[in-house]
Amino acid sequence: MANLEVDLGFLRLKNPVIAASGTFGYGDEVRDFVDPSILGGFVTKGLSIRPRKGNPPPRTCETPCGMLNSIGLENIGIDRFLEEKLPKISSLDTAIIVNIFGESIDEYREVAKRLRGVKEISAIEINISCPNVEKGGMIFGKDPYLSSKITEVVLNSSDKPVIVKLSPNVSDISAISKAVEKAGANAISLINTITGMAVDIETRRPVLGNIYGGLSGPAIKPIALYMTYSVVKSVSIPIIGGGGIMDYRDAMEFLIVGARAVQVGTANLIDPAICAEIIDGIRAYCEEKGIEDINEIIGSLKEERDG
Repeated sequence: MANLEVDLGFLRLKNPVIAASGTFGYGDEVRDFVDPSILGGFVTKGLSIRPRKGNPPPRTCETPCGMLNSIGLENIGIDRFLEEKLPKISSLDTAIIVNIFGESIDEYREVAKRLRGVKEISAIEINISCPNVEKGGMIFGKDPYLSSKITEVVLNSSDKPVIVKLSPNVSDISAISKAVEKAGANAISLINTITGMAVDIETRRPVLGNIYGGLSGPAIKPIALYMTYSVVKSVSIPIIGGGGIMDYRDAMEFLIVGARAVQVGTANLIDPAICAEIIDGIRAYCEEKGIEDINEIIGSLKEERDG
């Protein structure tokens, strides 16, 4: 049987498939559909220092080859997560990665501090695609300096490895990736959703209650794949790629361009057991091709075409 283990340097995963934040709940909600322990890991719903209600409905709508969401980062807050949710998932045989965010640098610092000494948590993923209230609504992840500053703050406030999740809504994602690497990030995950909107032509109103939201699903995969390829070439730290992965073939593309692991998001909302199918598909592909170790695939892109 092919070996699917991958090493992120700070964390060894039994396979390269990770369920993405916001699509797998806090880890306990999906257990009627799939055993999270089969995954390489999963990322919790984004957590803030205080509970957050999120955006007004409607919050989701389908689009050609994808969906828009405007959940607004609704969550129960870091303290309730540690008290109520973590005990239910702490025995899972998989990497538990906590996604955190804040509306200010101080909020990122405080959430990170709450995770110090929590041995069940394997790593922190920083969502830097949030409005920066202190800076007039700027998105943290669009600015290399602010991206690096938040990375430093979280690293200094926590005892966990830090993964920085990048926004695609930038002019130069390589510049952001280099900034967070220089700040000490242990790994980078990308991409987050792409900003978009939909309009009801009968009412002439936005379909989403928040007017705009994040586009995800198959429509964004070519963009996500290119950005992953670009960032792999820009930095030396591990990359976790994702965006529009719906089956094992999609996942293989990200591994071939150099991602050491992949995140599966929107597909979980269609089929909560899809990650299991993707893992099985990757294993079957390796066995069919006579590949003994998945690491033979990672970064194996042949850039020059034959002939």
